[in-house]
Amino acid sequence: MKIVLAALCGFVLDLLLGDPASLSAVHPVVLMGRCIGALERRLRARFSKTPEGERRAGVLLACILPPGTLLLTALLLRIFDRLWWPAGFALRAVWCWQALAIKDLRDESMAVLETLQSGTLDDARRAVSRIVGRDTRALDRDGVIRAAVETVAENFSDGVVAPMLYMFIGGAPLALCYKAVNTMDSMVGYKNERYLWFGRAAARLDDAANYVPSRLAALLLIASAFLGGCDASGAARVWKRDRRKHASPNAAQCEAAMAGALGLRLAGPASYFGQTLDKPYIGDALRPIEAEDIRRADRLLYLGSTLCLILLCTLRLLLGSL
Repeated sequence: MKIVLAALCGFVLDLLLGDPASLSAVHPVVLMGRCIGALERRLRARFSKTPEGERRAGVLLACILPPGTLLLTALLLRIFDRLWWPAGFALRAVWCWQALAIKDLRDESMAVLETLQSGTLDDARRAVSRIVGRDTRALDRDGVIRAAVETVAENFSDGVVAPMLYMFIGGAPLALCYKAVNTMDSMVGYKNERYLWFGRAAARLDDAANYVPSRLAALLLIASAFLGGCDASGAARVWKRDRRKHASPNAAQCEAAMAGALGLRLAGPASYFGQTLDKPYIGDALRPIEAEDIRRADRLLYLGSTLCLILLCTLRLLLGSL
């Protein structure tokens, strides 16, 4: 029951407050990022500059950060619980809140919509660059919209369903352990010259951690399409057909469901760090893409997040009563 209540409080806090800039210095993900940077420097200095040396350094990073996050947060909760149980519960709720990214994802994507409606294309490119990893300088209007919709879809898994699933399994410590894995992958899990070997372990660990959540997230988007008046049958059809079209086993799961729900064609060639990747298209262009598709994607994000909370609360309570 403690985990359920803390998760509920965290969910509500995230919907109301998002991630306030005033707390960014002590946000767990920011602290994880600093740890990753420090560990990378030290590990690279200790291991040889060969592919095998960098691979071993990357494996050690993956063996230090997530378990360290899990043990440290569990220890802090134990200390707070012994000192005063309300303080322990408050810390759990805050960490559950900080593990989620529903409101921030919605706000950042809606900022792209607003600049498309009232600003210039360059403004929209700058706005979408805040939430995507690709190069945005050459995107046309449709490309900006497509990038925003894709990010909402992909981050529904990484920023909502996955942390929430681990939260309900192992409380705030396991949710933050997942965030450590995800943050590590977002910083070093690239297939470029610098991280091809060093980031390999982080990328594979992230693939494993997201395997179940990404598929659950896709199913939740299909259900949300049904409840939200979108094309649920199209979402299911495109998901079954296109969910394996990315090199990653997880990346196309939610994008395929979102593309089918909205009747859009997503993905396709994209530029990363000056290099164009010829990624396959996902979905069918049943109609022209439009700026309001960002709002529709956010509606599915909120519906799916609520469904996920209801599902996991119910399962946790049922399993706890057995």
